[in-house]
Amino acid sequence: MLVETSQMMPITKLQKELTQTVRKVSEGNESIYILKNNNMEAVMIPFQQYEYLSMLEEVFERLEIAQNIKDRMKHYDASKNISWDSIRED
Repeated sequence: MLVETSQMMPITKLQKELTQTVRKVSEGNESIYILKNNNMEAVMIPFQQYEYLSMLEEVFERLEIAQNIKDRMKHYDASKNISWDSIRED
């Protein structure tokens, strides 16, 4: 993943300039990559981007569930069904 150096910020600088950095992220709609010991440690992203990623995560989860249901239905045998009334009687 290529990241512009202007979008990278050491964590010590972030601690000193948190308010300005948050404003830059929210107004500029740009992500900030936070470095700790010269390694990528975290990313600060605009809230709209976070909402979008959260929605995508939910969509992928639903697709995975749908695929699991589809796979299980391949082996479904209606003749092995048990009626609700027989379950209640037990």
